Amino acid sequence: MSVKLIAVDMDGTFLNDKKTYNRERFHQQYQQMKAQNIHFVVASGNQYYQLASFFPDIANEIAFVAENGGWVQDAGEDVYNCAMPRDHVDKITAFLLTRPEVEIIVCGKKSAYTLKSYDQSFHDIAVRYYHRLELVDNFDNLDDTILKFALNIPDEKVPQMQALLDEKLGHMLTAVTTGHGSIDLIIPGVHKANGLRLLQARWGVNDDEVVAFGDSGNDIEMVKQAGYGFAMANANDAVKAVAGYHAPHNNEEGVLEMIDKALKGEAPFS
Repeated sequence: MSVKLIAVDMDGTFLNDKKTYNRERFHQQYQQMKAQNIHFVVASGNQYYQLASFFPDIANEIAFVAENGGWVQDAGEDVYNCAMPRDHVDKITAFLLTRPEVEIIVCGKKSAYTLKSYDQSFHDIAVRYYHRLELVDNFDNLDDTILKFALNIPDEKVPQMQALLDEKLGHMLTAVTTGHGSIDLIIPGVHKANGLRLLQARWGVNDDEVVAFGDSGNDIEMVKQAGYGFAMANANDAVKAVAGYHAPHNNEEGVLEMIDKALKGEAPFS
């Protein structure tokens, strides 16, 4: 079966640890993808505005599954965005504010929001991932469609916090790890795989024609669903367990190596 869609996670997957990629090599590959009618999808937990900044010349041509599936866009056109019920937003916020070890980002369609009271060091990190970020006194009455929550937590506390979130808030949301002390709280069923399904239906692409790359807990559904689901060499064990295939390390241009093989029809794509 020929490849018709290539979907990539960004942090720890398409990007190296310096948050860059080989633009010249990818540009050449992208021209070949277009010639072969292969769709390219950026599938990330990050904000759309941040993701688009990595692809300034083609952002209006490619597709994005942003905010872990909360916002899906194709060639500049909205395909889908979720909306967390306002009462859920209020209840989730109230609980999280009781946890001093958690720094909160509320992710909306217009912007992301975090508290002015947090340390400047956190603000400096957050703005790298959220190019539209407002500092607010509180999370009351945000005039926006809320897509998800993003939490910053000390690495060693992530497992116990994820278990606590499942226990206390699991009836309203799903907690997924995104790597390096981060947990996203998403609407159940709204994940990267769901975003890809919407695009596949739009384009007439079957699962066995999809290549997907990931490294963290929020990639599991997408990697499992794809006919060619790749775990990066640096992926966590949960992703490796569901992946049918493995790609080299993100610092070794692992995704681009596999895209080359897909474009040439080499194993495992032959």
